[in-house]
Amino acid sequence: MAAHIDSRLVGAVTAAALPLHGDASDYDPLLQLVGDARFVLLGEASHGSHEFYRERARITRRLIAELGFTAVAVEADWPDAYRVNRYVRGKGDDRDGDAALSGFKRFPTWMWRNTDVLEFVEWLHDWNRRLPSSMPQTGFYGLDLYSLFTSMAELLRYLDQVDPPAAQQARARYACFDHYGGDSQRYGYGASLDLSASCEDAVIAQLREMQGRAFDYVRREEADAAEAWFHAQQNARLVMHAEEYYRTMFRGRVSSWNLRDRHMADTLEALAQHLSHGAGKPARIVVWEHNSHVGDARATDMGDQGEWTLGQLAREAYGRQAVLVGFTTHHGTVTAASDWDAPAERKRVRPALSGSIEAAFHHSGVPRFLLPLNAANPATQALAGQYLERAIGVIYRPQTERHSHYLHARLTRQFDAVLHFDETRAVEPLEPSSGWHAGEAPETYPAGI
Repeated sequence: MAAHIDSRLVGAVTAAALPLHGDASDYDPLLQLVGDARFVLLGEASHGSHEFYRERARITRRLIAELGFTAVAVEADWPDAYRVNRYVRGKGDDRDGDAALSGFKRFPTWMWRNTDVLEFVEWLHDWNRRLPSSMPQTGFYGLDLYSLFTSMAELLRYLDQVDPPAAQQARARYACFDHYGGDSQRYGYGASLDLSASCEDAVIAQLREMQGRAFDYVRREEADAAEAWFHAQQNARLVMHAEEYYRTMFRGRVSSWNLRDRHMADTLEALAQHLSHGAGKPARIVVWEHNSHVGDARATDMGDQGEWTLGQLAREAYGRQAVLVGFTTHHGTVTAASDWDAPAERKRVRPALSGSIEAAFHHSGVPRFLLPLNAANPATQALAGQYLERAIGVIYRPQTERHSHYLHARLTRQFDAVLHFDETRAVEPLEPSSGWHAGEAPETYPAGI
């Protein structure tokens, strides 16, 4: 059962909260908390709130400019994010950030094709352009694994250029996917029912060959060749993990969730090693993902169900070198869909439930604040208990909110710090639908009570 929220908790939060005023110094305490950590994982309580995107960008700009972070890794597919990476580093053919973000075509496009991400991407492009040639640029990368067929195409394109016979062999291996028509879920369903239809052996063989022939492709030690090979290898790794993910997703949520977060942790480690090798010193990376990935699962009922998260895996791998930051909100609007693959809507976020962390933060009376969770004080002592915590993904169903969007969490074990924005508004898609422009439904929709 969730702990009861009482006036002592509210008073303790009020006393410990560090108000955010929009000043340049707002995040000084957070940067002090980061210190020499190599990984800063910045969360979000929804995939569609403007304030979360805006403030992550504000924090990230300071981490890049003041602490030397050289990569932003996001909850997005590798090929789509890598197109943005090329743009921000002055490579590729895209004329501007909007064009670079146009690779994000699949649902939910608004997660990355929105005005806040566009503004950050243009900032990052300008930042890299102004850097002296002796300083490393900051890249933009994806950690997720949904791009099964896109990653196959990227890998084949690379092999066509550097090793046509190897490309022909890779096409033969990947031919077992051909009759699924580029539909990842259709493949997963078919392979889960008939193991003989699985492409598992083929994708493993392809990755092993890529890894075994690394010296052949980058033997001249050219930076561009090494970067191209790394991109190709990551696509081969993604194909292997995505094949297993789609084949597993029909067997159970826990196993597929764990495969996905393990892939993101492996990709983060591979990226860190790649960037460290090029720079001659340990790379420092900012991660943008949902609270449900950034937080430590062991502090939530997700962990009780056997799920792990990127945040947990990062802590286990890097210890204090990984800093986990959560985001919360009490009410406002959000860009989300009612069902998977449904249009983006601007929905009203209901006031947080009584007994939740967000309700306690709301009653503090501080509209926007940073709360470090690494010091012993009355607030952190009270928040060590178990409370409800809201999580809105790309789908938001207010009518079933308690069941659909709340979990139990011990905040001080889940994150190293939390940022609260009492009222948030919907992030603006770059191509908002007519339904999004129409505005949110009345607060009482659909029950009318």
